[in-house]
Amino acid sequence: MSNSLEVIVLAAGKGTRMKSALPKVLHPIAGKAMVHHVVDTALALNPNTIHLVVGHGAQAVRDSFDTTNWKEKLTAAHCTINFVEQTEQLGTGHAVMQAAPHLSDQGVALILYGDVPLIKQNTLRQVVSATNSGLSLLTQILADPTGYGRIKRNEEKKITAIVEQKDASEPELAIQEINTGVMALACDKLKSWLPKLSNNNAQKEYYLTDLVGLAADDQVGIHAVHPQFAWEPQGVNNRVQQAELERALQTDQANILMADGLYLSDPKRFDLRGALSFGSDCSIDVNCVIEGDVRLGDGVSIGPFCHLKNCTIDSGSNIAAYTSIDDSSLGKHTNVGPYARLRPGTTLADQAKIGNFVETKKARIGKGSKVNHLSYVGDTEMGEEVNVGAGTITCNYDGVNKHKTTIEDDVFIGSNSALVAPVTIKKGATIGAGSTITRTTPENTLTLTRAKQLSLPDWKRPTKK
Repeated sequence: MSNSLEVIVLAAGKGTRMKSALPKVLHPIAGKAMVHHVVDTALALNPNTIHLVVGHGAQAVRDSFDTTNWKEKLTAAHCTINFVEQTEQLGTGHAVMQAAPHLSDQGVALILYGDVPLIKQNTLRQVVSATNSGLSLLTQILADPTGYGRIKRNEEKKITAIVEQKDASEPELAIQEINTGVMALACDKLKSWLPKLSNNNAQKEYYLTDLVGLAADDQVGIHAVHPQFAWEPQGVNNRVQQAELERALQTDQANILMADGLYLSDPKRFDLRGALSFGSDCSIDVNCVIEGDVRLGDGVSIGPFCHLKNCTIDSGSNIAAYTSIDDSSLGKHTNVGPYARLRPGTTLADQAKIGNFVETKKARIGKGSKVNHLSYVGDTEMGEEVNVGAGTITCNYDGVNKHKTTIEDDVFIGSNSALVAPVTIKKGATIGAGSTITRTTPENTLTLTRAKQLSLPDWKRPTKK
């Protein structure tokens, strides 16, 4: 893509129909703000600058880009974001007028919208390439074009103007080719035409679409590009449209993943809100949510209703239903769940097992070790071939500070034990069921703390009075 490309993103609208205090362009699709989708796609075109026109909620939009992640992206792309404020919303033409003084006199300007998040890179590349020193538009043929500006063509099928719905005549309303709003044109021509825009229309606004008529008057070539997918140029004005685009993107992502060899039990019940990489013969059951950066080795199986976030799961591992894994790393042939929760900092070595209703946090579980049932293991270093009985907890918090539990190789922890950190369970030790351990235990020894069991033969069960 030309290194003289400048992108203008219109993101100043309030989004009243969203009925939300959050600026419309910050509402998410696949876990990412709509305007972030737009800017990410624009960055892939290698622009010099992205001019982001903000208005309602301007500071919130600015702040959303003030993160380490975005700073790294922009640095890597050798691009900057120039925030331009539109204090009054007087139409799309007026919004572009605010950015115009910041444009160079050379190169091409591409105009995008912060609430139209799903246009693909290849589509935008075609729009930019089609300028040919003229003007290019992204248009679409709709069976029901109600609400959209119509593309007017002459007898030679050349585009002559765009007429908005409220200003259209009956014959013009019958036109099915509509304007999506996306256009590209030479920066110098944009600067020369913007002052000629008028607000003499039903909305009393400055329409960006009037540039098409000005281009036709100047006998500048006007070219139309069509999107590959019907949903690409769709915008979001309300919650229904937001949900429709969410499912459109999820379906597209699912199709791409399946084409690359991932088995999805039902692609209509799959949500990817980040990046997923995988080896061969991986499968994901229904209603799983993938967030952040998730990596699966060969032959990984993910059961239904799982939530995976920023984690690595190595080859041959099985994640059973209703399991949550966050910021964790799992080795080969591990088994987790059902109903397990692996919190940040959890590391499972090969062949480790975490069973049902087990929670871990900042825990390293050694090779072949098992925590099978109803346990909490936090701030723990666990060796190999350890067996942790049901109901065991590591008491890592004293009310102020966190402390570490160390469990060495070949340890057996009896059910319903409490390990009060800081504490070390030495190699080969056995902890009797129901024990509360507060001090280091010796190797290869049974350690237990248990009150004496009493039976009272003369005791009488209470009777109801």
